[in-house]
Amino acid sequence: MHGRLKIPKKLTVILVYMRPPLVFGGLLCAIGVMWTRNTAFYNFGVLMLFISMSFDVVDGWFAARFYPYPTLAQLADRIMDKVVYSIIFPCIAVGVMWRLVSNTPDYSRAELLHAIFILFLCVTVLVRDSFAHLMRGFAISQGQEPEARELNRLRTIVAAPVGALLYAYAFYIPQDPPTPIYFWISRLGNLPLRGLFLIEIIFLIINFGSIAGYCRKYGSYCMDELCLGDQDLRRRILTFFPNALTVMNAMMGLLSVFFAYQGRIREAYLILIGAALFDKLDGALARKLGLTDPPGTQGVPKRFSMGGILDDISDLVSFCIVPAWIFYLSLSEAADPVLQSMPIGLIAWLYALFGIARLIFFTLDHNPIPGFFKGLPVPAAALLVVAPLMVFQSATIETPDQVRLWGHFCFGVMIFASVLMNIYPIRYIHYGRFMNRHPVFVGLILFLGFVSVFTPYFEHFSLLCMFVYVISPLWTWCITPEVAARETRTK
Repeated sequence: MHGRLKIPKKLTVILVYMRPPLVFGGLLCAIGVMWTRNTAFYNFGVLMLFISMSFDVVDGWFAARFYPYPTLAQLADRIMDKVVYSIIFPCIAVGVMWRLVSNTPDYSRAELLHAIFILFLCVTVLVRDSFAHLMRGFAISQGQEPEARELNRLRTIVAAPVGALLYAYAFYIPQDPPTPIYFWISRLGNLPLRGLFLIEIIFLIINFGSIAGYCRKYGSYCMDELCLGDQDLRRRILTFFPNALTVMNAMMGLLSVFFAYQGRIREAYLILIGAALFDKLDGALARKLGLTDPPGTQGVPKRFSMGGILDDISDLVSFCIVPAWIFYLSLSEAADPVLQSMPIGLIAWLYALFGIARLIFFTLDHNPIPGFFKGLPVPAAALLVVAPLMVFQSATIETPDQVRLWGHFCFGVMIFASVLMNIYPIRYIHYGRFMNRHPVFVGLILFLGFVSVFTPYFEHFSLLCMFVYVISPLWTWCITPEVAARETRTK
């Protein structure tokens, strides 16, 4: 037994403690690439990053089983993670800027947008890592065991591969392949911007979702430590977390407009999905923290609260104004004279105003149905109207007839969604709670959606999913409100 335990010990030491030297070597190679433009530095740097990535995938499994000190090994694993990401992501941010200036001095606006987005992404990764360390430390001080399943940790699954991929892209040197290994590695440096944007946007959404997950899991322990039994203070502090997610909802909406302004509707749609995710998480987090119940000093909850008003404002920005703006930007640039003669601005204003009317009704409704929305909810309407705009902007549209056909279809969908939002007798099930009750079905849909992102059929898949949700009242009407309001499969 003792002899067999030596192998996991040695492997754990190598896998956990060798990553910082490898990543630091990658940093030195990156400096060498920028200073000398030597492909040998590029080869060694990428190889060291990919070896470190391989170690990162399996080191947590060994650290969790390190005998006789598994807790110490896991702590060392997390500290090494902080060291690694504190080195690699600032290095990537500098490298992308260097590539922009050095390799493509006549860079386009899309390339400049990508460099700025990489900077924002790298800052987000570091903030997320520090926030997770803070929240986990509070929970441990209260006797709560941290999550030990490494496959559920964000950075183990996503961060290391994305970091290695972006490193290979950032420090690519456009030269004839001097060696076979450079020929294969340099392919990563020539990835198209569209593919990189998709990977980075998904990674950004996962990071924000991870922050929300840590708030939901460890928020109560942090508040117990900070508030010292003062329930009113605890409630006031706790409201910050769902409100922060609500603000992120609005920020994601504005970011999607920024991408749409650059002509990247697919990326704007993905970010809009992120905004809808935050709209789901803020309500779930508020219910998890008990903020939807009236405080002890009140008999009934207030009809208007700061959180509710902030949520309505964020929904107004992300799901009413932003889709209308994207519609106007997309259609106003069409060269077809028939489309240009149509009232593009009027339709955009119509959608925004009908969305505002829907939000007002939702706020003032005296008889809400638990687990259901009266009329099409504004996040679903936003995703419904932007989905055909992706097809309209798709490169597969080559003939004027196709442009005109999809342009008219987008007009019709905008009007249809505007009206459907305000047909209140139609009940739409709360999709967020439906996801919680049917994780297998939703996991399959998410997997198919993730795969379709890297194919030309993502636009059509998204449009099909939203069409299914539009007609879903045909079979969800028989679900009772008691079942629809459940957060999980069972009570």
